Amino acid sequence: MLREKDISILRSLANEYASFAFDPKQEKTRRLWRKLNAFQMERPLLTIDQIPWNEMDVDGFLNCEITDPYWRNVESDLRCLIYKMRHMPADTALNPYVCLPKPIHNTGWGIEPVEKNHISLEAGSVAPSREYANQIETMDDLEKIKTPVLTLDVQKEKVIREEADVVFSGIIPYKMTGIVMHLGAWDWIAQWMGVTNAYIMLMDEPEIMHALMEKLTRGILSMIDQMNAQKLFDIHSNLCHCSHTHMDDFPKENAPETSENAWAFGLAQMFTCVSPKITDEFEVQYMSRIFPHFGRIYYGCCDRLDDRMDVIRKLPNVHKLSCSPFSDRARFAETMPDKCIMSAKPNPAFFATGTMDEDFVRRDIQKTISAAKEHNRNLEFLLKDISTVSHNPKCLWRWQEIVMEELMK
Repeated sequence: MLREKDISILRSLANEYASFAFDPKQEKTRRLWRKLNAFQMERPLLTIDQIPWNEMDVDGFLNCEITDPYWRNVESDLRCLIYKMRHMPADTALNPYVCLPKPIHNTGWGIEPVEKNHISLEAGSVAPSREYANQIETMDDLEKIKTPVLTLDVQKEKVIREEADVVFSGIIPYKMTGIVMHLGAWDWIAQWMGVTNAYIMLMDEPEIMHALMEKLTRGILSMIDQMNAQKLFDIHSNLCHCSHTHMDDFPKENAPETSENAWAFGLAQMFTCVSPKITDEFEVQYMSRIFPHFGRIYYGCCDRLDDRMDVIRKLPNVHKLSCSPFSDRARFAETMPDKCIMSAKPNPAFFATGTMDEDFVRRDIQKTISAAKEHNRNLEFLLKDISTVSHNPKCLWRWQEIVMEELMK
């Protein structure tokens, strides 16, 4: 239940968000993203996400006041977007409407991670280090895994819409948004088994790992069917795995909220430490059954891909490909598919201490631009996975300024 104070807070935030979203500069930014995503880049673009918000507040603005859990999350999202526009806008493209998540219940896979060790930088850290217990050691253990059931809470959505009509009336439209599907099965496996245990079983018990991936693949396909039947996919946020996805021709106007009109993202981060052959056998062969259900795929995260591009090329519908700090940028640009965007990930370690070598940052960005330019690649920079700025947010603001200066040249 929203209090009058809550409505006042949300309307104030919505007004400031709208002042940014309806600024003519934003339409120019959205146009630049549409051009880039159509392989007609005018210049490389930059976005910043997965920020250590517990370290970023400078004036109390990021402190949320609303108690209702749903609207507190909306408040937090608005505050974070406004903060970015105030201090490090980069090429952030705001939608001319507010995105409100649909209330969707997910029963989960029937198995939860069990932590053996947990090390945080500090209380509230967004990126603690974890060690997980192995819960999948035999074929029988696969029975623990159940196919998730997803259900839209229709009554709750009705209440949210009624409240949103009051909150945003006369300020800005809103849209109910569904799910951007996470297809990184090996992220889940790492949490259910522990990374080292998973590596060992890939070598010693490959038949169990194949059975595990088969079960997850069938489960994901079932989830896609469920979500298509209920129209639960996100086609409105213009975001997938922190990357802007604005396009002129996708999805079509008034398209249903189904997988064929949606983006999804896949990744196999722990496979950086296995051979390309294992990537093909245990990742590509399974994801190749899933990816065709989607209109566009963003593939990769922190995984190295330049050394196995011949295998990655087999994946269907990949529109953006992650060039992580672990990849050789020149080799990546040379070997990546032509109809694909190079999504370069600058290394957040460069300012993790709260200080940085500005000349080094410039040279690093220039190196990526040169590699992409040499091979005529459409290029975006996506700074993410920022664990810490050592409580010096201005260092990140300055990093953004430096990179934007280089991208504008």
